[in-house]
Amino acid sequence: MAPNAVITGWGMYAPERVLTNDELSRMVETSDEWIATRTGIRERRIAADGETATTLAVNASRDALAVAGADPLDIDLVIVGTCSPDYPLPATGVLVAQQLGATRAAGFDLQAACSGFLFALATGTSFVRSGMYRNVLVIGVEVLSRFIDWTDRSTCVLFGDGAGAVLLSASDQPGGLLGVDMMSDGTGAEAIIIPAGGSACPVSPQTAAGNGHFIHMAGADVYRYATRQLAESTLAAVRDAGIGLTDIDQFIYHQANLRIINSVGKQLGIPDEKVFVNIEKYGNTSAASVPMALVEAVAAGRVKPGDRLLMAAFGAGYTAGSAVLQWTADPQRAFLAPGSQTRLGQPQRQLEPAAAG
Repeated sequence: MAPNAVITGWGMYAPERVLTNDELSRMVETSDEWIATRTGIRERRIAADGETATTLAVNASRDALAVAGADPLDIDLVIVGTCSPDYPLPATGVLVAQQLGATRAAGFDLQAACSGFLFALATGTSFVRSGMYRNVLVIGVEVLSRFIDWTDRSTCVLFGDGAGAVLLSASDQPGGLLGVDMMSDGTGAEAIIIPAGGSACPVSPQTAAGNGHFIHMAGADVYRYATRQLAESTLAAVRDAGIGLTDIDQFIYHQANLRIINSVGKQLGIPDEKVFVNIEKYGNTSAASVPMALVEAVAAGRVKPGDRLLMAAFGAGYTAGSAVLQWTADPQRAFLAPGSQTRLGQPQRQLEPAAAG
């Protein structure tokens, strides 16, 4: 009988440095009221000098391993979902494995932008269910503050840094992924893009001078597409699981924009109390968004063994992914695990606006 794959450990890391809307208003023409009413964001975390996608991912992963009671040597594979890796090469997954001491593990990166964690979760589950590996560490991490034009109001108010991780382990018990939907639509490739730095437009003095290495986004187009596609992907994953929307106990959507989350909930008739939201604290952390929200939902008592969760994200590409997951672990393990902590640094609110750049 083929093994199942269930989440046995979970953890997150958010940098200590906080950048509030009020501080942003001293950098660009905006205000707390303008940002909050349009996005639901009040503040976001910014990686400190010396913090990278690898260091954020390692912190989150150490918590996930502590919760699972697992040793780094137990890890067979590390999958990192990110669009802000340390380097174009080598892969961040290789660096994370090395820093964790996971010397037996293979590692690679998966790039599906904000959908990256869900694509990685589906990939990791497949490796475990195939019998190839028993323990797969799945990470979503971003340091998007390094790819932001802090003079561009349309993007700089949206993004933040962070990491979330889960350990998938082979098990003979039911649960884990019940249904999955993944899609991509390259017709939207230029709607969210970092246009320079790749083989299509290599680095040059001209690309640097033209802000080609920062995120460019057609916000209105993205909003319209995301609200429709997230709803469609949600329904597709639920159908794949063979259940109905009312069978879902908690919805954990990509925290990109509160209006998008509310619009999807209204389209599908989802009660507000079933939708977890933490966008006000972190902004859009791309591939880290869903796992960070999952960790906080568990910590808040919103998830219990046997619950069915619907996680969904939408990102550049366009990409979208949804997963129906039956939770099997005891949430109290996160509080009892030796060495585990909520790796949420004490907010450092003295951040000077200039430091964000």
